[in-house]
Amino acid sequence: MKTDDLISMLAADAPVRSRLGPLLSRALVAGVVISAVLLLSTIGIRRDMGTAIETARVLFKIVTTLTLAVTACGLVFRIGRPGVPLKLASLALLLPLALVIAGVATELTAIPEDAWRAALLGRNAAFCVFFIPVLSLAPLAGFLWALKNAAPENPTLGGAVAGLASAGLAAALYAWHCPDDSPLFLATWYTTATAAVTALGAIIGSRYLRW
Repeated sequence: MKTDDLISMLAADAPVRSRLGPLLSRALVAGVVISAVLLLSTIGIRRDMGTAIETARVLFKIVTTLTLAVTACGLVFRIGRPGVPLKLASLALLLPLALVIAGVATELTAIPEDAWRAALLGRNAAFCVFFIPVLSLAPLAGFLWALKNAAPENPTLGGAVAGLASAGLAAALYAWHCPDDSPLFLATWYTTATAAVTALGAIIGSRYLRW
């Protein structure tokens, strides 16, 4: 018997595995609630959101971040179950990537070249890169706690996926405050923040999720 097969069998026999779904669900709800309260109690939702949400750019930003959150969370709910195929859930992550690429391509054709730099830099790039990771801390802690009770075959990958999902949730929340609506800004700074949280999750997971 191969070592990987033995590990999968032992993990599948462990009694805590059946509780993974409810644990992850509680972690998801608690993380979103805590992060939402943090957002509302500090920086709040942008004042003009009532009218801004009717614009294509803002709708694109919200839909794209929500798509990342949903697809990444779908992968989290599978990553801790040995033997469960991950290919389809992983491929779903190409959807938010495709949306970002399409949005950037549209933006580059819609505005003059001399406006590209201003659109990319926006007004709050540094705060975006700071606050999305802050909003991701609660869901990341919850996901890692839940996955600790599971058996991710690759702890580093499990942590990275938890980080990606947490960043997606945080980005989806922050999008309701962010005054920078350009897809170029989204592709640059939201992606930077998401990459940072994903890397953090991978580092923590490599140690905390080891079993």
